[in-house]
Amino acid sequence: MPELTRLKTHRLSLSEAETPVFEGYEVIRRLGVGAGSVIYYVKKEGTDQGFALKHVIRQNGQDKRMIVQVENEFRMAKMVNHPYVRNVIEIRRIKKRLQTREVYMLMEFCPGISLEQSPSRSVLDLLLIFRMVADGINGMHNSGLLHCDMKPNNIIIAEDGSIRIIDLGQSCFIGTIKPRIQGTPDYIAPEQVKRKPLSKQTDVFNLGATLYWAFTGRHVPTLIPKKTDRVELAEASTVGPPPTPHQLKPKIPLGVSNLIMDCVAKEPKDRPADMLALISRLDLLIHMIAGGKPTANGGS
Repeated sequence: MPELTRLKTHRLSLSEAETPVFEGYEVIRRLGVGAGSVIYYVKKEGTDQGFALKHVIRQNGQDKRMIVQVENEFRMAKMVNHPYVRNVIEIRRIKKRLQTREVYMLMEFCPGISLEQSPSRSVLDLLLIFRMVADGINGMHNSGLLHCDMKPNNIIIAEDGSIRIIDLGQSCFIGTIKPRIQGTPDYIAPEQVKRKPLSKQTDVFNLGATLYWAFTGRHVPTLIPKKTDRVELAEASTVGPPPTPHQLKPKIPLGVSNLIMDCVAKEPKDRPADMLALISRLDLLIHMIAGGKPTANGGS
């Protein structure tokens, strides 16, 4: 991989960092600041081709993890070729005293908003979005990979309704046992917390927890409680399963509710076996709702 030896940036916080120079590209504007990274919109010099550029500067021990995650994201994403998974193009490293101090990753630019930022949508619209997401994750599974961090923020919805799955920083090979807990507390699967082998059903849980939030506005209890709006649900789960989406919002079709609860089952064996099984049930629900048929037993 190409390496740079000089970069015109000051050692400031990411939010204050001077706009970097990335050879061969013009940095147009900053798109946002993430956990330990800054993302810019850039254009290839002499063209109108736009890309996203992720930049990580190592300033402390936590930043080292971010650099490792960016390098992992590039390696994993390069193994996937699917229209719903964001492409990566190039990675450049800046080293000092044999240590990687900064990393750039050039990526496909995905205009749109995240599912987390998206306005309220109909049941059918949500099912169609999640059908695409499941298809994209299935593409990763076909490459032997897991996403391991599916959540609303990692689903980008374009104006034309298409989606991109982003942020493969925590992705790994199917069957991996991670040395430390990785995941987002509101969507993390039990086996991720217990550091057990990760499987296709791990992504099923993450996606199911995302479905739960998308349909109810609440977070399903996980083994790492975080959000205060989950306290009531977490307490309820100590004496039984959490409320179903249908119980929280009776207008949610029972078939949709049943599918979501199957996805967030504590034991992987009790969840849909893989994304193909999930897609099959989503297709049935989409067909029933689009056709105006009852959904009381759909997908159950």
